[in-house]
Amino acid sequence: MTATADNGWELSVSRFITAPPAAVWDVMAGRIEEWWCPKPWRAEFDVLERRAGGVSDCTMYGPDGEVHPHPGMVLAWDEGRRFAFTDAILGDLQPAGPFMIGIWSIEAEGAGTRYTARARHWNEGDCQRHAGMGFADGWGACADQLKALTEGK
Repeated sequence: MTATADNGWELSVSRFITAPPAAVWDVMAGRIEEWWCPKPWRAEFDVLERRAGGVSDCTMYGPDGEVHPHPGMVLAWDEGRRFAFTDAILGDLQPAGPFMIGIWSIEAEGAGTRYTARARHWNEGDCQRHAGMGFADGWGACADQLKALTEGK
């Protein structure tokens, strides 16, 4: 899919996982820190309120001592189907410098599950910057990590 204003300057990755949606969701939501960022980086969620309007407070740690906090808000938590976060709103409805809305979803497909991760951006510049940061490789690695955990590989 080409990123355009009509689709929210969306970048996406998708994987077919040979496991039923319930098993994928169990890993996706219940073991989020194990697949959330590409290894050798790691993620820690200090707070993750699994509800629309909840707090999402994640910190990513790099292999060379890098520390990147990612505070935000949960926009959607549809149990068994999808969740979405944004960095545009912090704490008690405080606006922040927005970069993206991330949407992670699953749906049944044949004998398995289709996993899709989307990043929607406020403008073309942010979309291009995210692509240039290695969106496809980074989010693709996360998708592969989720797939491996779910399929037991």
